[in-house]
Amino acid sequence: MSLALPETLRRWGLELPPIPKPVGVYQPVVRAGGFVFLSGQISRDSKGKVLAGKVGSELTVEEGKQAARWAALQAVSLIDSEVGPDRLEQIVRMAGFVQSAPDFIGQSDVMNAASELLIELFGEKGRHVRTSVGVPSLPLNAAVEIELTLKVQ
Repeated sequence: MSLALPETLRRWGLELPPIPKPVGVYQPVVRAGGFVFLSGQISRDSKGKVLAGKVGSELTVEEGKQAARWAALQAVSLIDSEVGPDRLEQIVRMAGFVQSAPDFIGQSDVMNAASELLIELFGEKGRHVRTSVGVPSLPLNAAVEIELTLKVQ
């Protein structure tokens, strides 16, 4: 691992999970010109367990934030292994999907946790535009899924 996890992540009880493997017929990473597109990464902890359920009914906002951090760390594993943090110029865009109860409207609050983690790890290179969307279900009942677009050298 070429990234050193800052003390803040240790305080949150996070560690980098293993490199995610595709569970379907798709590529986890595609390079196109100076951009790299990461496929959707779901909320799995460092042991591979899916953090599952609907935020706003089965999960609290805090549990949703933890799920967002784990999904972001899945993406960081791909950045580290497939791109290399030294080649990263900017995380350009994040699309965040939160499996939500029908009346839940705090998707942006949940996704802030993923955005904050990326900024913590990559500094200004981690700042990005973002879309936060509530959805009725996600693969494997995951609470959160994110996808990233990167600009690379």
